Amino acid sequence: MNNYSSTIEVSAAKEKVLEAQQSGKIADSAVTNIMTWLEDARYEKYRDGICQHIAEEQWQTLDDVFWTVIPFGTGGRRGMMYPFGSNAINERTIGESAQGLASYIKKVKPAGPWSFAIGYDTRHRSREFAELCAGIMVANGFTVYFIDDFRSTPELSYLIRYKQCDCGIMVTASHNPPSDNAVKVYWSSGAQLVPPHDKAVIDEVMDVGSFEIANFEEAVAAGQVVFCKEETDAALMAEHLKHTIDGPRDFKVIFSPLHGVGEFNVRTLLEAVGFQDVDIYGPHREPNGDFPNVPGHVSNPENPQVFAEIIEYAKTSGAELILASDPDCDRMGAAAPLTLDLTGEWKTLDGNQLGALLCDFVLSHRQQAGQATDSDYIVTTLVSSMMTTRIAEHYATHSYRENLVGFKWICDVVDKVGPQGFVFGTEESHGYLVGTYARDKDGAVACMLMAELAAECKSQGISLHQKLDQLYEKVGYHRERLSTIRMEGSDGMKRMQAMMDKLRSDGPQTIGGLSITAVDDYLAEETRWADGRTTELSGPQGNLIMMKTDIPGNYVAVRPSGTEPKVKMYMFTYVPPGELENLETAKTDMDDRLDAFDKDIRAFADTVTV
Repeated sequence: MNNYSSTIEVSAAKEKVLEAQQSGKIADSAVTNIMTWLEDARYEKYRDGICQHIAEEQWQTLDDVFWTVIPFGTGGRRGMMYPFGSNAINERTIGESAQGLASYIKKVKPAGPWSFAIGYDTRHRSREFAELCAGIMVANGFTVYFIDDFRSTPELSYLIRYKQCDCGIMVTASHNPPSDNAVKVYWSSGAQLVPPHDKAVIDEVMDVGSFEIANFEEAVAAGQVVFCKEETDAALMAEHLKHTIDGPRDFKVIFSPLHGVGEFNVRTLLEAVGFQDVDIYGPHREPNGDFPNVPGHVSNPENPQVFAEIIEYAKTSGAELILASDPDCDRMGAAAPLTLDLTGEWKTLDGNQLGALLCDFVLSHRQQAGQATDSDYIVTTLVSSMMTTRIAEHYATHSYRENLVGFKWICDVVDKVGPQGFVFGTEESHGYLVGTYARDKDGAVACMLMAELAAECKSQGISLHQKLDQLYEKVGYHRERLSTIRMEGSDGMKRMQAMMDKLRSDGPQTIGGLSITAVDDYLAEETRWADGRTTELSGPQGNLIMMKTDIPGNYVAVRPSGTEPKVKMYMFTYVPPGELENLETAKTDMDDRLDAFDKDIRAFADTVTV
């Protein structure tokens, strides 16, 4: 209990903040940002709320929302929603993002005209933030193409290309918790920002003072905001249908949108290509930003737990495949029975397994149809399974995999190498793309291809899991695992940095009982060998460390997340086909090795101090 009223004057608030700083109740960086928001005229509308929090001594909340300036990560600005704060998603930080983007476009294209595309998902305040961004862009002289309903991120990417817009924004926090929201920022290519535009836009965002907001309804009436949902839906459907693969359709699918936008994009596409028995899972059907019926209220198809209840339902309904998409429908997850016994055991497939299956499906049919060419290529990332690369090699298809995390880097390769040869893109976090209609992963087209593959497998008398085993026999057994360590708040950020620093300066010598023979440091752009040598490392520059062991194909990569407060650890095992005497034994042995990798890297993280 305190003796202060619910609100206090700014001068008193500033004194109280300094007292809290001296007593260690709030970080120095948070104090700096709070003072800016209390003093600067552009933050005037937020002062009363901040002063009330100070009067009520809500130091933890104030520290959380002010300890840093919310950054641009791998996909834009993402974080917890709060009415104010430099480290929160709110009207100010969303507005800064839109204004900074507008200012940069006007610098690189000063003569105009300018156009902008925007979409939004089912999260709380997504429509509100979309209208805010539209109003800011109109005030800057842009024509705005507005998808006037919940739609997927890849549809927004497609719209940018379809209407030849200068840029675009998707309001979504993807698979983050209900508390979060974000803006994904796109360039005229339909891809998320990459150099030099990413840094240039960030500089503009950080320099935003005041900004004007046009009235949304008046802008619609004046034709400055153009609703284009039906037109874009139809045009995107036509593009999707170019990538369907003919085959059997006597097959039942359950689809879960996980309370997001996916029902329209996925259901309409599956039905359009001939799947008439599509069951939308009822408990996950309602568009709802609280994600009420999903375990932990986190709608992430990477998480096997989101499939647990659906699997039990599937066993009683005659379903043969479960598909799910995240809230903005750019990722796809799946579960399938181990055999054709639909009442038997079911298991989910991880992102690397799905990528391998789809890669083989697309390349094999391309070869069978006589469409394969010498210029064909696939694109993946450094932290995705080598299995897709080995499958590509089997079909004499080139693979570009020296890419950092984030589908924008996959799309950057497509634009740099040339779209005419692009066949398939995949990343371990359940992102997949075929075709060049968009420049982002697409959960709808991935669901279509996975349903077509599963139906084909059924016609051949095997399950998806049995098909995967056939691929293991062909290119070797690959098993990967992603493990994370959450590090919240200002102390968490320091700990993340300290962990990466220690891995570089004093990392482990062994991991999982295997000797570390080399460490690839993509930030320093060098390889450090166990014998003390250092050699130059070619490839992209980023905060990624890869520890290679004395058994080829068995290694661990570590990086801080670009969108969430956690360190990600990617663990890889491999048994070459020539050494694969017993597949089931290899599965057990590699799971044990992954357990050992995970245990050792967590033990190392526990030694990190800040």
